[in-house]
Amino acid sequence: MLNWANRFNIFCLLDNQQYNFNAPAFECLLAVGCKQKIELSAGNAFDQLQQFYSKQNDWLFGHVGYDIKNEIEKLSSENLDGIKFPDACFFVPEIILQLNTQEVTVFYEEGTAEEIIEAIKNTSSIIKALPVKPTDISSRFKRPEYLDAVNTIRQHILRGDCYELNFCQEFFAENVVIDPLSVYHHLVDYSPNPFSALYKLDDKYCICASPERYLKRSGNKIISQPIKGTSKRDLKDPKIDEANKQHLINSSKEKSENVMVVDLVRNDLSKICIEDSVHVTELMGIYSFPQVHQMISTVSGEVTSDTNWIDIIKATFPMGSMTGAPKKKVMELIEQFEKTKRGLFSGAVGYIKPNGDFDFNVVIRSILYNTTEKYLSFQVGSAITYYSDPEKEYEECLLKVQAIVKVLE
Repeated sequence: MLNWANRFNIFCLLDNQQYNFNAPAFECLLAVGCKQKIELSAGNAFDQLQQFYSKQNDWLFGHVGYDIKNEIEKLSSENLDGIKFPDACFFVPEIILQLNTQEVTVFYEEGTAEEIIEAIKNTSSIIKALPVKPTDISSRFKRPEYLDAVNTIRQHILRGDCYELNFCQEFFAENVVIDPLSVYHHLVDYSPNPFSALYKLDDKYCICASPERYLKRSGNKIISQPIKGTSKRDLKDPKIDEANKQHLINSSKEKSENVMVVDLVRNDLSKICIEDSVHVTELMGIYSFPQVHQMISTVSGEVTSDTNWIDIIKATFPMGSMTGAPKKKVMELIEQFEKTKRGLFSGAVGYIKPNGDFDFNVVIRSILYNTTEKYLSFQVGSAITYYSDPEKEYEECLLKVQAIVKVLE
């Protein structure tokens, strides 16, 4: 199916990897081709998107990049961007395939469902091998630089500038050739996660194994599921694995980070939700994934039936788990301490249905690749508080990036 989709200039695969969180409506959703498309830059992106959306009565797929923040909060970004995804892009697909374990549903306008399925069946299912030569991966931060930056951030927190800041670093490779489909299959095989995605926009790819939902709307209900709190798995020794899990459950640092981001999400949802409708439906739930245990909370609220999905995004973006608190101040500090633009990283990829329901992930645990520039990038981060140990924060970054490094090397 993906080999067939890759002949199109644009496609978006959303795959929950058979996780059954909150009774998903589908196992995976694939949108291919483009009837209409809009690419946006921060400035008046939301107004342009509203005009585009009002002319459609169809599904939309696409992304909102982190730097849309520059429109929401009148900020700026001057750092390096090696991938060059637009700040936001949405498209109306020609064909949509919705899969569950028993059936495939095809949304289309031309031809027949049978012809589309037959075309997929007639496409080679062989996945190309990765290059034999190992990919040379570099970091924008040397270890001492990263440790110094964390200590400086801690001083900002001590002064009262902020409470928590999500600090990220970029790993990258230049002049590298990969097959994105092969990398995606390897990544989700090694680290399957419920908000995985493979997104192609012309010469740019997002290869994503995200465990985190940014925001979902079903009717008048919206939910956000921020992640804060990580401990490593040990699948070889169940006792050590359980001990790591218990350490996460009992860690005052991890719990305080989670509660802090929950408060931030509650505040964001309160901007757009009906008064007194915002509730924490699950606080600090522990979920186990192949590489890590994660602490996940669920915050829900209700909106009026005439609330526009664009206004919901504008009120809540960027997601608190990838910024910190207070949001505007930490976004200013992020620009100061990080060395590259985040771009699509810590943005969101997802869909909007014709009735206005939507679902977006958080773009983390992801490889971004520009085929023209032959530039590959992935970023990882951790939440910095005053009590953070810089060495441990650095080790957490390496833990999170482990799956990606293993896939590429």
